[in-house]
Amino acid sequence: MFYPVFFIGIFAVTFLLTAGISHFLIPVLASHKMGQKILEIGPRWHKNKEGTPTMGGLAFIIAALITGAAACVIIFLREGSKEIPALVLTLAMAVASGLIGMIDDLAKLRKKQNEGLTAPQKFLLQLICAGVYLFGMSRFGQITTSLYIPYLDLAIDFGIAYYIIALLLLCGMMNSVNLTDGIDGLASSVTLVVGLFYGAAALFHAAVPTSGIAAVAAIMAGAAAGFLIYNFYPARVFMGDTGSLFFGGLVVGAAFMMDNPLIVVVCGLMYILETASTMLQVIYFKLTGGKRLFKMAPFHHHLEKCGWSEVKIVAVFSLLTACLCVCAWFGL
Repeated sequence: MFYPVFFIGIFAVTFLLTAGISHFLIPVLASHKMGQKILEIGPRWHKNKEGTPTMGGLAFIIAALITGAAACVIIFLREGSKEIPALVLTLAMAVASGLIGMIDDLAKLRKKQNEGLTAPQKFLLQLICAGVYLFGMSRFGQITTSLYIPYLDLAIDFGIAYYIIALLLLCGMMNSVNLTDGIDGLASSVTLVVGLFYGAAALFHAAVPTSGIAAVAAIMAGAAAGFLIYNFYPARVFMGDTGSLFFGGLVVGAAFMMDNPLIVVVCGLMYILETASTMLQVIYFKLTGGKRLFKMAPFHHHLEKCGWSEVKIVAVFSLLTACLCVCAWFGL
């Protein structure tokens, strides 16, 4: 009975803290003129969103630090320190990723445009963040160089190549969640579903370690649900790169905690499709001398330009993510 109560408790506290902190943070962000800048090339109706406070992800990062500390204490008192290192390292990696996003957000605000850090600068910082995470996980015996292949019940030892794959997966998922955060409530809703999947896996699947995963899943889902109160259409606040990169770190970090990193490719496929649509758009544009494969990338903007409402896009993406999570269950 401990694990369901533990998950529900961490979820509820994270939800309440995120909602409460957001309530007080939004006016502070607005008073300091920390408003989102909207690209001219974006959908024209998005210009109405300009000035909406951004960096709202600070609310759930603070909430996550509080509930994460509480979770560590509870786990230690009941089970000892075995699962603490992976939990602490994953939260630390997510927070560090969020800090990279905060630097990017602050640079955008300072420049008064929607471009902060350059792509190479951001990727280098993410590589360092991911590299430190992998070093720590390896140092504490939380990962090996064997990569589990979902659905095949097979683990292949890639040796040093494992870390190259892991770095690409970590950085790729962080950026994919970041790209998904393009319309009101989208990244929050998809991440809520993924967090609930990780929670269900931790509580009910025999192959998944329990308390550490349960804590990360509860924090992820609670933060996303609490933030959705203010982020669902029409959004009163945006999470910014601060929040989306933090969520990206949690989403992919939880998969590494399971020692099943590739499962995030299944449950997080909607994030990946957003990145793939952007890459395909760029490649097609260059190969065809200026033609576009999609009306706009990432793909959620293409759907907007096809006449889909933001609420419909969020609902469809969330439903598809739920279906993907069911598929992912059989790959654990």
